Amino acid sequence: MTETEMFFQIIINILIILSILIGAFLIVSASIGIIRFPDVYTKLHAATKASTLGIAGILIAAFLYLYLHHDIISGKLLIAILFMMITNPVSAHMISRAAHSKGISPVIKNRNDAYEQYKANLNNK
Repeated sequence: MTETEMFFQIIINILIILSILIGAFLIVSASIGIIRFPDVYTKLHAATKASTLGIAGILIAAFLYLYLHHDIISGKLLIAILFMMITNPVSAHMISRAAHSKGISPVIKNRNDAYEQYKANLNNK
């Protein structure tokens, strides 16, 4: 193994480790956010944003590891990343719309509920 190949391996291994650490941090912060946030909407925000990026980081690390150390290109990992990036935000949006239509109000401190204002403007026309 030449010196440049060794340097390349070290850099890629550092990227894999950083990706796993960032992913784990985001998943832990999502767990804390679900426990600490006050209402459904902020809990959904924590659950989808951080966990989507956290799982994507861990799956990217797994893909890089398999590709570089075992010469395996895993299409399943790439499809899983794509699936998570598409479905998590959409499902959170639909859950929040259902909660809002059921009348679950958000904890509002010094801000306006834009969706309620929009519905009021539609009813006034």
